[in-house]
Amino acid sequence: MRLPQKEELAEKIHRDQPHVLASCVVQPKLGAHISDVEFLLNILLVCYQAMKESGLRWPMITEDEQQRQMQHWIGALDLSEHAPSNGASDSARRHYVDQFPEQPLLAFVVNEMNRWLRGSSRRNDEAESDKFVIMASMNLVNCIASAPKTLTAHG
Repeated sequence: MRLPQKEELAEKIHRDQPHVLASCVVQPKLGAHISDVEFLLNILLVCYQAMKESGLRWPMITEDEQQRQMQHWIGALDLSEHAPSNGASDSARRHYVDQFPEQPLLAFVVNEMNRWLRGSSRRNDEAESDKFVIMASMNLVNCIASAPKTLTAHG
């Protein structure tokens, strides 16, 4: 996708999902580089475009829903990290993935995060703010996957 197409799509996202877009563009206030924002925006653009092409539409994701999904994800992460054994940790992670409502979307976002982290590591560019970018990525996928979907008028 070229820049004018990305800008047009970003305008639509701003209109339809302003809170989700804000969770990406706020990252520099948390210490993230502009390239990190670009990474998050690319994930959001792909997700939004895929939703449009599927003929489905998700309702506006509110700040409250983002907070609820963040707490849900932190709870799942905490459960897997504090399990009494490695087997229990693996089981908790497997359960999270197996029960995820949009597994291809989760796989896409995790793959993109892994590529982003590898690139950051190769450049010796790791930063404390990376955790906020990871949290925003996972919250984005959780919010989208959990949002009720409806068919659009032409879908």
